[in-house]
Amino acid sequence: MTRNNPIFLCVFSAFILIDATNALANEVKINKPQSSIVIEQTSVKQSGNIEDKNSDVKNKLIKKLNVVDFFSSDFSQVVQDVNGNALQTSSGSLTVKKPNMVYWNTQEPDESLIVSDGKTLWFFNPFIEQVSAYSLKSAIANTPILLLTSDSPQLWQYYFVTEKDVTEKQVTDINQAVFVIHAKDENSQVKSLELHFNSDKLSSLIILDATGQISTITLNNIDYKNEPKLSLFQFVLPEGVYLDDQR
Repeated sequence: MTRNNPIFLCVFSAFILIDATNALANEVKINKPQSSIVIEQTSVKQSGNIEDKNSDVKNKLIKKLNVVDFFSSDFSQVVQDVNGNALQTSSGSLTVKKPNMVYWNTQEPDESLIVSDGKTLWFFNPFIEQVSAYSLKSAIANTPILLLTSDSPQLWQYYFVTEKDVTEKQVTDINQAVFVIHAKDENSQVKSLELHFNSDKLSSLIILDATGQISTITLNNIDYKNEPKLSLFQFVLPEGVYLDDQR
Protein backbone atom coordinates (compact mmCIF):
# COMPACT_ATOMS: atom_id res chain seq x y z
CA MET A 1 0.00 0.00 0.00
CA THR A 2 1.55 3.24 -0.97
CA ARG A 3 1.45 6.26 1.24
CA ASN A 4 -0.16 8.45 -1.39
CA ASN A 5 -2.81 5.98 -2.51
CA PRO A 6 -5.07 5.29 0.46
CA ILE A 7 -8.06 4.04 -1.45
CA PHE A 8 -6.84 2.49 -4.52
CA LEU A 9 -8.39 -0.60 -4.09
CA CYS A 10 -11.01 -0.93 -4.51
CA VAL A 11 -10.96 -0.46 -3.99
CA PHE A 12 -11.94 0.08 -3.10
CA SER A 13 -9.59 -2.02 -5.35
CA ALA A 14 -10.36 -0.99 -4.16
CA PHE A 15 -11.90 0.50 -4.46
CA ILE A 16 -9.74 0.21 -5.45
CA LEU A 17 -6.28 -2.30 -6.63
CA ILE A 18 -2.45 -3.29 -8.17
CA ASP A 19 1.06 -4.68 -7.00
CA ALA A 20 2.33 -6.38 -3.89
CA THR A 21 3.27 -3.14 -2.21
CA ASN A 22 0.19 -1.36 -3.55
CA ALA A 23 -2.45 -3.57 -2.01
CA LEU A 24 -5.38 -1.68 -3.39
CA ALA A 25 -4.18 -1.01 -6.80
CA ASN A 26 -3.17 -4.63 -6.87
CA GLU A 27 -6.31 -6.58 -6.67
CA VAL A 28 -7.61 -6.69 -10.16
CA LYS A 29 -7.28 -8.04 -13.60
CA ILE A 30 -9.23 -7.79 -16.73
CA ASN A 31 -9.77 -9.95 -19.71
CA LYS A 32 -8.82 -7.89 -22.70
CA PRO A 33 -11.98 -6.00 -23.45
CA GLN A 34 -13.98 -6.90 -26.50
CA SER A 35 -14.51 -3.21 -26.86
CA SER A 36 -12.61 -0.81 -24.71
CA ILE A 37 -14.49 0.52 -21.70
CA VAL A 38 -14.69 4.26 -21.83
CA ILE A 39 -15.24 6.43 -18.77
CA GLU A 40 -15.58 10.11 -19.38
CA GLN A 41 -13.12 12.29 -17.49
CA THR A 42 -15.31 15.29 -16.94
CA SER A 43 -13.37 18.41 -16.07
CA VAL A 44 -13.13 19.03 -12.36
CA LYS A 45 -13.33 22.75 -12.99
CA GLN A 46 -17.09 22.87 -13.13
CA SER A 47 -18.84 26.20 -13.04
CA GLY A 48 -21.47 26.92 -10.43
CA ASN A 49 -24.19 26.80 -13.07
CA ILE A 50 -23.15 23.38 -14.33
CA GLU A 51 -22.99 22.03 -10.80
CA ASP A 52 -26.46 23.37 -10.10
CA LYS A 53 -27.74 21.45 -13.10
CA ASN A 54 -26.19 18.29 -11.69
CA SER A 55 -27.77 18.71 -8.26
CA ASP A 56 -30.94 16.88 -9.31
CA VAL A 57 -28.89 13.92 -10.54
CA LYS A 58 -26.88 13.87 -7.34
CA ASN A 59 -30.04 13.91 -5.23
CA LYS A 60 -31.49 11.11 -7.33
CA LEU A 61 -28.44 8.94 -6.65
CA ILE A 62 -28.39 9.80 -2.94
CA LYS A 63 -32.04 8.79 -2.66
CA LYS A 64 -31.29 5.49 -4.37
CA LEU A 65 -28.37 4.77 -2.03
CA ASN A 66 -30.28 5.81 1.09
CA VAL A 67 -32.72 2.91 0.86
CA VAL A 68 -29.92 0.42 1.57
CA ASP A 69 -28.44 0.30 5.08
CA PHE A 70 -26.26 -2.78 4.54
CA PHE A 71 -25.42 -5.53 2.09
CA SER A 72 -22.97 -8.38 1.58
CA SER A 73 -21.77 -9.90 -1.68
CA ASP A 74 -19.09 -11.81 -3.47
CA PHE A 75 -17.14 -9.86 -6.05
CA SER A 76 -14.93 -10.37 -9.06
CA GLN A 77 -12.59 -7.60 -10.07
CA VAL A 78 -10.61 -6.89 -13.21
CA VAL A 79 -8.19 -4.11 -14.10
CA GLN A 80 -6.88 -2.85 -17.42
CA ASP A 81 -4.43 -0.12 -18.26
CA VAL A 82 -5.08 3.02 -20.26
CA ASN A 83 -4.52 1.08 -23.50
CA GLY A 84 -7.01 -1.64 -22.59
CA ASN A 85 -4.35 -4.24 -21.77
CA ALA A 86 -5.19 -6.83 -19.13
CA LEU A 87 -3.32 -6.43 -15.84
CA GLN A 88 -4.82 -8.66 -13.17
CA THR A 89 -7.96 -10.28 -11.85
CA SER A 90 -9.14 -10.93 -8.31
CA SER A 91 -12.12 -12.13 -6.31
CA GLY A 92 -13.37 -12.07 -2.75
CA SER A 93 -16.17 -10.76 -0.56
CA LEU A 94 -17.50 -7.32 0.31
CA THR A 95 -19.72 -6.24 3.20
CA VAL A 96 -21.01 -2.70 3.73
CA LYS A 97 -22.94 -1.31 6.68
CA LYS A 98 -23.94 2.27 7.43
CA PRO A 99 -22.53 4.40 8.77
CA ASN A 100 -19.04 4.16 7.26
CA MET A 101 -18.31 0.47 7.78
CA VAL A 102 -16.66 -1.68 5.11
CA TYR A 103 -15.16 -5.16 5.05
CA TRP A 104 -13.39 -5.90 1.76
CA ASN A 105 -11.60 -9.24 1.70
CA THR A 106 -9.67 -10.16 -1.44
CA GLN A 107 -8.97 -13.90 -1.49
CA GLU A 108 -7.59 -14.56 -4.98
CA PRO A 109 -4.96 -14.36 -6.34
CA ASP A 110 -3.38 -12.84 -3.22
CA GLU A 111 -5.06 -12.22 0.10
CA SER A 112 -5.55 -8.67 1.35
CA LEU A 113 -8.03 -6.94 3.62
CA ILE A 114 -9.59 -3.48 3.83
CA VAL A 115 -11.66 -2.64 6.89
CA SER A 116 -13.39 0.58 7.90
CA ASP A 117 -14.66 0.62 11.48
CA GLY A 118 -16.30 4.01 11.07
CA LYS A 119 -13.28 6.02 12.22
CA THR A 120 -10.21 4.34 10.74
CA LEU A 121 -9.58 2.80 7.34
CA TRP A 122 -7.29 -0.24 7.68
CA PHE A 123 -5.35 -1.84 4.81
CA PHE A 124 -3.74 -5.21 5.60
CA ASN A 125 -1.34 -6.89 3.18
CA PRO A 126 -0.27 -10.27 4.62
CA PHE A 127 2.33 -10.76 1.87
CA ILE A 128 4.45 -7.84 3.11
CA GLU A 129 3.20 -8.16 6.70
CA GLN A 130 2.09 -4.54 6.89
CA VAL A 131 -1.02 -2.68 7.99
CA SER A 132 -1.65 0.92 6.91
CA ALA A 133 -4.13 2.99 8.94
CA TYR A 134 -5.80 6.17 7.72
CA SER A 135 -8.27 8.51 9.31
CA LEU A 136 -11.61 7.93 7.64
CA LYS A 137 -12.19 11.68 7.53
CA SER A 138 -8.98 12.28 5.59
CA ALA A 139 -9.70 9.41 3.20
CA ILE A 140 -13.14 10.62 2.13
CA ALA A 141 -11.95 12.99 -0.60
CA ASN A 142 -9.94 10.22 -2.31
CA THR A 143 -12.35 7.37 -1.62
CA PRO A 144 -15.68 7.84 -3.39
CA ILE A 145 -16.69 4.26 -2.65
CA LEU A 146 -17.18 5.37 0.95
CA LEU A 147 -20.22 7.29 -0.27
CA LEU A 148 -21.97 3.91 -0.34
CA THR A 149 -21.59 3.65 3.42
CA SER A 150 -22.69 7.07 4.63
CA ASP A 151 -25.92 9.03 5.04
CA SER A 152 -24.09 12.33 5.46
CA PRO A 153 -24.84 14.84 2.67
CA GLN A 154 -21.66 16.72 3.60
CA LEU A 155 -19.48 14.01 2.07
CA TRP A 156 -20.90 14.74 -1.35
CA GLN A 157 -19.30 18.19 -1.42
CA TYR A 158 -16.11 16.59 -2.80
CA TYR A 159 -17.91 15.18 -5.88
CA PHE A 160 -20.38 15.96 -8.61
CA VAL A 161 -22.59 13.39 -10.29
CA THR A 162 -23.76 12.71 -13.84
CA GLU A 163 -26.12 10.07 -15.16
CA LYS A 164 -25.48 8.06 -18.30
CA ASP A 165 -28.13 7.63 -20.92
CA VAL A 166 -29.25 3.99 -20.72
CA THR A 167 -29.53 3.97 -24.50
CA GLU A 168 -25.72 4.14 -24.73
CA LYS A 169 -24.25 1.02 -26.26
CA GLN A 170 -22.37 0.16 -23.04
CA VAL A 171 -25.71 -0.26 -21.26
CA THR A 172 -27.67 -3.26 -22.54
CA ASP A 173 -30.28 -3.78 -19.80
CA ILE A 174 -33.33 -1.52 -19.99
CA ASN A 175 -33.74 -1.86 -16.21
CA GLN A 176 -30.25 -0.51 -15.65
CA ALA A 177 -29.32 2.94 -14.38
CA VAL A 178 -25.75 4.26 -14.46
CA PHE A 179 -24.40 7.13 -12.36
CA VAL A 180 -20.87 8.52 -12.50
CA ILE A 181 -19.38 10.17 -9.40
CA HIS A 182 -16.60 12.57 -10.40
CA ALA A 183 -13.93 13.90 -8.04
CA LYS A 184 -13.68 17.69 -7.88
CA ASP A 185 -10.09 17.56 -6.62
CA GLU A 186 -7.67 17.50 -9.57
CA ASN A 187 -5.17 15.62 -7.39
CA SER A 188 -7.58 12.84 -6.42
CA GLN A 189 -6.21 9.33 -6.92
CA VAL A 190 -9.66 8.21 -8.06
CA LYS A 191 -11.04 10.35 -10.87
CA SER A 192 -14.45 8.75 -11.11
CA LEU A 193 -16.60 5.95 -9.72
CA GLU A 194 -19.29 4.56 -11.99
CA LEU A 195 -22.21 2.81 -10.28
CA HIS A 196 -24.42 0.40 -12.23
CA PHE A 197 -27.86 -0.41 -10.86
CA ASN A 198 -30.05 -3.22 -12.13
CA SER A 199 -33.68 -2.89 -11.03
CA ASP A 200 -32.53 -0.47 -8.30
CA LYS A 201 -29.93 -2.93 -6.98
CA LEU A 202 -26.23 -2.11 -7.23
CA SER A 203 -24.69 -4.62 -9.63
CA SER A 204 -21.22 -3.34 -10.53
CA LEU A 205 -18.71 -0.51 -10.07
CA ILE A 206 -16.12 0.89 -12.46
CA ILE A 207 -13.23 2.93 -11.05
CA LEU A 208 -11.05 5.23 -13.13
CA ASP A 209 -7.78 6.21 -11.43
CA ALA A 210 -5.39 9.09 -12.00
CA THR A 211 -3.15 6.99 -14.28
CA GLY A 212 -6.01 6.08 -16.60
CA GLN A 213 -6.34 2.52 -15.34
CA ILE A 214 -9.86 1.13 -15.15
CA SER A 215 -11.03 -1.34 -12.51
CA THR A 216 -14.32 -3.16 -12.99
CA ILE A 217 -15.92 -4.76 -9.94
CA THR A 218 -18.90 -7.06 -10.43
CA LEU A 219 -21.06 -7.98 -7.44
CA ASN A 220 -22.59 -11.44 -7.16
CA ASN A 221 -24.83 -13.22 -4.63
CA ILE A 222 -25.86 -9.91 -3.04
CA ASP A 223 -27.57 -10.25 0.35
CA TYR A 224 -29.69 -7.29 1.52
CA LYS A 225 -31.59 -9.23 4.20
CA ASN A 226 -29.06 -10.47 6.76
CA GLU A 227 -27.54 -7.61 8.73
CA PRO A 228 -23.78 -8.11 9.29
CA LYS A 229 -22.45 -8.22 12.83
CA LEU A 230 -20.53 -5.19 14.07
CA SER A 231 -17.63 -7.44 15.07
CA LEU A 232 -16.87 -7.99 11.38
CA PHE A 233 -15.71 -4.36 11.11
CA GLN A 234 -13.43 -4.40 14.16
CA PHE A 235 -9.86 -4.76 12.92
CA VAL A 236 -7.33 -6.37 15.25
CA LEU A 237 -3.67 -5.77 14.44
CA PRO A 238 -2.01 -9.18 13.90
CA GLU A 239 0.97 -9.93 16.08
CA GLY A 240 4.33 -9.19 14.46
CA VAL A 241 2.82 -7.07 11.66
CA TYR A 242 4.25 -3.60 10.99
CA LEU A 243 1.79 -0.70 11.44
CA ASP A 244 2.14 2.29 9.11
CA ASP A 245 -0.06 4.73 11.02
CA GLN A 246 -1.11 7.67 8.83
CA ARG A 247 -3.93 8.89 11.08
